[in-house]
Amino acid sequence: MSKVIVVYHSGYGHTKRVAEYVAEGAAGELLAIDAEGNLAEGGWEKLAAADAIIFGTPTYMGSPSWQFKKFADATSKVWFTRGWQDKVFGGFSNSASLNGDKQVSLIALQTLASQHGGIWVSLGLMPANTKAAQRTDVNNLGGSVGLLVQSPSDASVDEIPQGDLDTAKAYGKRVAEVAARLAR
Repeated sequence: MSKVIVVYHSGYGHTKRVAEYVAEGAAGELLAIDAEGNLAEGGWEKLAAADAIIFGTPTYMGSPSWQFKKFADATSKVWFTRGWQDKVFGGFSNSASLNGDKQVSLIALQTLASQHGGIWVSLGLMPANTKAAQRTDVNNLGGSVGLLVQSPSDASVDEIPQGDLDTAKAYGKRVAEVAARLAR
């Protein structure tokens, strides 16, 4: 079994809820980036010990939150030593709109993982893209690079569409399985 860390920033609690589902699917551990863009004490050590790291961020104004970006910039110390070389990575983003430019955030997460010499895991699910598709279907938003989630701006954390949460759990499981296969 691989050790998976889900490192995320959540501005209003929605991304945290998604991170919980991703971590459940991965049988992983949550690591929050706080409101100032920092990790709790021991956070960097947990990331260093992980087999897989899953990044999570809300998409604000077409990119990751500034708190996540601060964390990403701070990883340059790890980058310099190649500390995350060949780790398995994945990522997800959440926004109020169905699209909300989440793909831009996912590409930023994928690029960060690639800069670290990591191995990126795609979502690996077919999209629910027929006329009969519902928001309760897995991968209703049609992601491929990573997990896409929608949380309407006037919705509570308990109103995130179930299909997105089910997709989150499936993605966490996929990342953990890939990490376990590569660890053999």
